[in-house]
Amino acid sequence: MKTTKLAKINYTILNIIILLLFLFPFLWMLTASIKTQAQVLSPEHMFMFKPTFKNYMTVFTEYNYLKFIWNTFVIAIASTLGALLLGLPAAYGIAKYKMPYFALTILVAKIIPGITYLVPWYILFNKAKLIDSFIGMTLAHMVIGLPFIMWIMIPFFEQFPKEVEESAWIDGCSKVQTFIRMVLPVSLPGMATSSLLAFIFSWNNFMFSLVLSGEKTKTLPLAIYNFIANTSINWGALMAAACIITLPVIVIALFTQKYVVSGLSAGAVKG
Repeated sequence: MKTTKLAKINYTILNIIILLLFLFPFLWMLTASIKTQAQVLSPEHMFMFKPTFKNYMTVFTEYNYLKFIWNTFVIAIASTLGALLLGLPAAYGIAKYKMPYFALTILVAKIIPGITYLVPWYILFNKAKLIDSFIGMTLAHMVIGLPFIMWIMIPFFEQFPKEVEESAWIDGCSKVQTFIRMVLPVSLPGMATSSLLAFIFSWNNFMFSLVLSGEKTKTLPLAIYNFIANTSINWGALMAAACIITLPVIVIALFTQKYVVSGLSAGAVKG
């Protein structure tokens, strides 16, 4: 009995230590966003300081961050919806018609670093007049988000009972109607998981924006560089901008947590 209680205490302490290690960078970012530049650089004001929200005012008034938020939101939503529109039918076809080679190709596309696409994308988009355009940025993000969605959804569609589909066909449903009315509603956890991962990738992506965007389509990760000068870094405003980037992802993850957990667990088990 004592051994069991001691094990629970040790387990709780270990969990608290791991949680603090993961939360410390986020807490430091949050506190730094409400400090002055001098307080951020002073070890004496690590925990004791007078909070100020001037950094957030600077982000929105001097650097026009509402525009960057809108750009990032439009590109992330459009690329995620586009990847869902193409990825769900493709994953269903691969799962139902047993095409493992296509699944392997998707895995390879998912593993390849995104930086390898940049040079051909830049040449192609430049000739197509898609540099610094929402269409170009959306297509670029879809190329990476699409494999995420397909790879997660294939196990879901493989688990869907063949008998249910056949009964729907006997009742007069076409294959498209069966897919939309019966398969997709059952696969909502997997759709939520894959959509969230694709959205987070697009929201946080810096590399594609650096090469393919401009003043018209600049996104939040790229806009952070506004606070980095040759001689100094505005740490307070930089941390405030980082908090603004992080907040939407945290809110979406909290609201979809139930679906994400069930989606990951269901997609990981066959049979």
